[in-house]
Amino acid sequence: MKNLPKVLFLCIHNSCRSQMAEAFGKVHGYGLYESCSAGSKPSGKVNKDAIAYLQEKAIDISKAESKSIKESGIDVFDYAIGMGCGDICPIAPTKEFINWNIPDPTGTPPEFFRKVRDEIEQSVIEFTKSKFGGLDD
Repeated sequence: MKNLPKVLFLCIHNSCRSQMAEAFGKVHGYGLYESCSAGSKPSGKVNKDAIAYLQEKAIDISKAESKSIKESGIDVFDYAIGMGCGDICPIAPTKEFINWNIPDPTGTPPEFFRKVRDEIEQSVIEFTKSKFGGLDD
């Protein structure tokens, strides 16, 4: 198997936005890059709403774990993408850092959470197309 580029999605707790982005990266970037996520202060658990709202898209992250960059086991990423946590977002060893300004949906009503979920998916699709090309949808 070829050595795929490595893409890291970052936020503070690695429990919600970055977990959803990692999952969408695994779907939309399958065979194009390795999708990972991490946080500067991992919470130790994945947000239950993130699990539930990804299940609506037939994506199961119920066994995902909140982790730090060090726990990823990767020395340098090709791309690191911050979810919009500004200066408190963790610093990752990367060739290119990209910052998305995506609001944290933790504790928000279902309609807003779904809107953020869909925004993350669209951002992952656009990133994948711009950096790796070849997506059909």
